[in-house]
Amino acid sequence: MRHYDFAPLYRATVGFDRVADLMDRLTAAESGSATNYPPYNIEKTADDGWRISIAVAGFSDGDLGVEVRENALIVTAKKAEDDEGRTFLHRGIATRAFERRFTLADHVRVTGASHVDGMLHIDLVKEIPEALKPRRIEIARQPASTTTLVEGETVN
Repeated sequence: MRHYDFAPLYRATVGFDRVADLMDRLTAAESGSATNYPPYNIEKTADDGWRISIAVAGFSDGDLGVEVRENALIVTAKKAEDDEGRTFLHRGIATRAFERRFTLADHVRVTGASHVDGMLHIDLVKEIPEALKPRRIEIARQPASTTTLVEGETVN
């Protein structure tokens, strides 16, 4: 098990709290505190687009929740218990409640979500505001300067 001490980072930087928090979460996930339920895929759909697909077999649209809060995508599910009068000999389909969080980079926004064939698909795109996009500055040409030469006389 690896453990990194980020205390020097906190002392020497200002405004990088999100980066430090992300590093803390990543190291906590490596230590085994993270769960693998439900399984998910993240695929790149374009240069600035992604799709998160989460396996949510057994959940209906009403059981699922997708929310964006403070640069985090939060997917939740809670199944209403309808097992009364049913006896399972084997229960292999997990329908337990879950909350899965994904940290979003700056300017990444959710464009839509769909629930098809037991898969929840969430589409994301990165939209950089015009003010932050690089722009080319034209260099103006100055007209040739008109200098006037004055004839001088030599004095002895």
